[in-house]
Formats: sequence, C-alpha cells, structure tokens
Amino acid sequence: MSGIKDYKDLQIWQHGMEITEKCYYITNDFPREELYGMIQQTRRASASIPANIAEGYGRKSTAEYIRFLNIAQGSINELETHLILSSRVGLCSHEAIQAIIDLSQRTGRVSTPG
Repeated sequence: MSGIKDYKDLQIWQHGMEITEKCYYITNDFPREELYGMIQQTRRASASIPANIAEGYGRKSTAEYIRFLNIAQGSINELETHLILSSRVGLCSHEAIQAIIDLSQRTGRVSTPG
C-alpha cells in the first residue's frame, strides 16, 4: 500500500464516498413522505459503505479489516436493493439508479476479499 497514508487515500473509500454523494442527490427528488422511509434507508446504507471501509482500515489486524470490508459489501447489497425497489415503485427511474448500481458493483468486487 505504498503512497497510502490514511483511509482517504484508498480508492475503494473514494468510490464509497462517490456512491454516497450520488445517493444523497438522487433521494433529494424522492417525495417528502419517504423522508423516514426510503430516503433514510438509502442514505444510511450508502453512508455505511465508506464508513466501514474507514473503520476497518483503522483496525489493528488484517482480519479485522477484512471483516469490515465484508460489512461494507453487505451495505452495498442493501443499497442496491433499496435502489432497485425505489425504481420499481416509481420513486425514481431505472436510468437514474443505474450509474450508482454500476459503481457499487465495481466497488463491491474490489472490497470482496479472496
């Protein structure tokens, strides 16, 4: 990991932040009655991705880091489910979520150990 001074230098963390930012933007257009429903769930799942990557990076052992990468992968799966459901029930278009899903799948492939 030459050139990496902290978690913010990790490309996977940067992708996680980009996913989260895109999710915040897309959910801004959701109806207000979804504020404590799909908006909150989508934002929480997306924010969990880079947060778990950062937390794992700060742990003392590789095994703990891998455990947090696995948690981040779970958050990616949860997020994709929320986005797909949002599209299916008409909160947003399939096109609106596709770039986020593509990025999350690329990020998930990087974060999956082994």
